[in-house]
Parts: sequence; C-alpha cells; structure tokens
Amino acid sequence: MTDAIADTVRLSPGPVDLRAIESDAAPGFEGKKADGKAALAEMAAELADLQERLWAERTAGSERRVLLVLQGMDTSGKGGVLRHTVGLIDPQGVRITSFKAPTDVELQHDFLWRIEKGLPAAGYLGVFDRSHYEDVLIARVRGFAEPAEIERRYGAINDFEAKLVAEGTTLVKCMLHLSADEQKLRLQERLDNPEKHYKFNPGDLDERALWPAYREAYEIALERTNTEVAPWHVIPADKKWFRNLAVAQLLRGALRGLDLHWPAAEFDVEEQKRRLAHEAPLA
Repeated sequence: MTDAIADTVRLSPGPVDLRAIESDAAPGFEGKKADGKAALAEMAAELADLQERLWAERTAGSERRVLLVLQGMDTSGKGGVLRHTVGLIDPQGVRITSFKAPTDVELQHDFLWRIEKGLPAAGYLGVFDRSHYEDVLIARVRGFAEPAEIERRYGAINDFEAKLVAEGTTLVKCMLHLSADEQKLRLQERLDNPEKHYKFNPGDLDERALWPAYREAYEIALERTNTEVAPWHVIPADKKWFRNLAVAQLLRGALRGLDLHWPAAEFDVEEQKRRLAHEAPLA
C-alpha cells in the first residue's frame, strides 16, 4: 500500500478554511469500510517492527523519537486513535500524555513548561492527547489569555517545534476534522447508551455552542503553525475507520523515514554461541 492518504491530508501552506475540507471523505483511499479496516490490520506487523527498531536504537545512543500530536473537537476520536492505531504498537515503547486544564502550579509557568515535561524520551513514540495547541484554541475562544499573549504563542510554538525536530524528534501533527452534525450524533449516542454516560460531560454542550469560534481558532492556529519542519495534517474524522487508517499511515511514513536499523552487537556473537552450546548442565 502506498502513502497516498498521507499525501492528501497534508495541509497546504496559506489561509485555512475548514468548511472547504470534507470531513466525511476518505481521500487517497478507494476502498470501503471493510477494506480500510483490513488495510489497517495489514500495517500492524510493519508498525510494530519499525517501533521496535526505534526502541532498540536507543540502546546504541540514538536520540531519535516520534511525537504524535492529536487535536480535535470533542468526540473527534482521539481515544479511538489511541486504541485502534497506537494500540498496534508495543506499549512499552509508547508514552501517552493527556493535557487537561492547567493546574495552579502549571499556570505559574510559561504555557510550554508542562509540555516540555511530557515530551517522550529517546526511543519512544510519544502521543499528546490534546497538546500545547490548547493554549491557542480554548485560551483564545474562552479568553484565558490576552490577545497579545495568544499572538506570541504562535511564534513560540513554531520555535519550540523547530527545536524539537533539530534535536531528533519527528513530529506528526494531526487535526481530526469532525463535522458539527457528526459530533451531535456522537453526543446523542453517549446520552442514549448508559454504558457511555461516563464519556459525556454537560460542559461538552457548552463548548459545542461555540463551534464557529473554535473553527476560527483552529483555522488561525493551523495556518500560523503549519511549517516545513512540522506540518499539519487535517484528517477527515466522520468516518472512524478512515481516521484510524490515516493516522496509522502517517506514523508508518514517519518511522520509515527514519531508516531505522537494528544496533550492531558490541560483543563477539560467535563466541557467545559457542559458550551457550558448551555450557555445563545447570541442574
């Protein structure tokens, strides 16, 4: 399978109009839902192998790591991506960090302070379930920071991400693009199913009422932070199966691009084979 999906969901430079980007499409993939699920399953072995190579390279001093940034409105499927896509990879090499409302301690620092504490170590696939972009999204919509501070943050984010890339982090930034109609259906499903009541928060409806303001905040953030070293990918998220497949393909492309190799042994392999073959009985 080619990386056709990855090519089509990468955001082009310039102004962003999310209303012009279909949320119920499957760009770069010609199959149906069953085909998409099968294609995701077929990637599992390669993703696991690539991630294990990344994990192994750290034992030889490699500083490389991958950071997947997931942003999207409520119900866009960040949790689904974690289960169905990131879940294909050995969990020992994954670090998931979820950024909720900042604590009193975190508010005493620059907005990137807590983000830096959540970065993955060498060899890891890190996942940000929400991220530093909350500080130019909800902070903008809800007025949690002054306009001048929001403006400063766009540049600070670009500098921060460029530094991460220069130090060995491969960034994969995904905006899960959900329609307002699909969100309503998913919220209704949570209300109708007692097994999903735990996922519902009445505050979700308060945020939904601000949908146009959030769309504008996303459009500005996407335009201002869509850089060559850390580009954005806008992934249609109405189709859950396509959303999962698209993120998987982006991760696979990022890992392939690292040209990962198994570390060479720092000992005489043949000698150790002989030792093992001729060892004395242990019992």
